[in-house]
Amino acid sequence: MHFNAPSYPKQWFDTKSAGTPVVILTGMGCSYEEWYEVIQSLRPAHRILSFHRHSWKEGDGIHRTGHAIQQLQTLLSGSNVDEPILLIGHSYGGLIAQEFTKLFPERIKGLILVDSTSVDLHELDALDTPVLDAVSSDAAWQALCRDYAIKTKEQLKQLLQPVLTGAQKRLPQAVQDALVDFQTEPDLYAMMDSEVEHWKTDAARIRTGPFPDVPLIVIGRDPELSIQDGINDGLPEDELRQVEETWHRLVLRQATLTKQADFITATGAGHAIHLDRPDLVISAVTKLDVT
Repeated sequence: MHFNAPSYPKQWFDTKSAGTPVVILTGMGCSYEEWYEVIQSLRPAHRILSFHRHSWKEGDGIHRTGHAIQQLQTLLSGSNVDEPILLIGHSYGGLIAQEFTKLFPERIKGLILVDSTSVDLHELDALDTPVLDAVSSDAAWQALCRDYAIKTKEQLKQLLQPVLTGAQKRLPQAVQDALVDFQTEPDLYAMMDSEVEHWKTDAARIRTGPFPDVPLIVIGRDPELSIQDGINDGLPEDELRQVEETWHRLVLRQATLTKQADFITATGAGHAIHLDRPDLVISAVTKLDVT
């Protein structure tokens, strides 16, 4: 699948189709190629835009939410998008989306947060989860990213032996190939190291001040499914329950950001709701486009 028109920089895509612009801010380490089903369903009536944050070379090499907002502004101006947009933020992309909405509420027709990182993510640090911390703490993740960032693309290919999830394997072969290639980009891991380094500081900044009263739909993952997936991976159930209960509470809290908010639990979906339940994202866009 090729989203980019030849005249467009590689770092972003624009379907250039008619209709309300829908901008997708992807999660950390995620490609917009994963959104294939959502994009194909929406593009007949919407203009879909997105970008890969790690492929933008300008700036000081530090990737924070503010840097991503500059990229988004460049995307919108470079694509001549002047009207209000429907903004979708998944995971870390949701943190970026919340800051952009606070800074530029006049540019938002509607906001969709898909299992979004919370501005209160520091609350996860208070949990007693030593086993999970050993494999997924910020420090452990950054150390891994820094190691990957100094390797070549070919070295990463040999080291990671990229594999796709079951949901990703349902996508067209060209999309699968692009996703495998995406996982072997050293710049991707350098970016993630920087994003994790600063995300709690950025979250604290975004948390301050009122949130504009824009139409909002918050979609959270299925806690029980996520717990069972973790158990199947050999992780302790008590720690998994602590994390999922806290994560669910933080995501649910996002539905109090505005007076025009709805909350949806994506039954049968893990963190990658756009892959497991694309229908929920599509229906959210459709609902906000008529409000």
